[in-house]
This record gives sequence, structure tokens and C-alpha cells, in this order.
Amino acid sequence: MNNQQFTAVIHKEKNIYVANCPEVGTVSQGSSIEEAVSNLKEATELYLDEFPLDESYTSIITTFQVTHA
Repeated sequence: MNNQQFTAVIHKEKNIYVANCPEVGTVSQGSSIEEAVSNLKEATELYLDEFPLDESYTSIITTFQVTHA
């Protein structure tokens, strides 16, 4: 089994936490941050079982600022 590291982007919506993996597009949720990440990990593993990434896959994560009125 090949271990890969992915990113979890988390935000709160009312009473739940939503976790998103931008590298593969999986999304999950939970009542805590830990539960949301655990559910996201499971969803991502299931996704990768069906749609494996190319061995040479590399992601680039960056940030940017937006100016608004």
C-alpha cells in the first residue's frame, strides 16, 4: 500500500465541520474537526481505490489575498 499525504481544508457550517481534500476533490463532514478529517480520510481512500492517482502526481497548494470593498 502506498502512503500519500493530502490536504484537508476545513470550515464550519452551523453545527457541522466540512472537510475538503482539494487534491482529489473529496468532501466529507463531521460534528467535530477530528470526525470530519477522519471521514474525509475514509472518503479519499475509497475514491483512490476506484480512481488511483498517477505515480508522478504532485500537488501545489498556495494562498492568495483578495481585496474587497
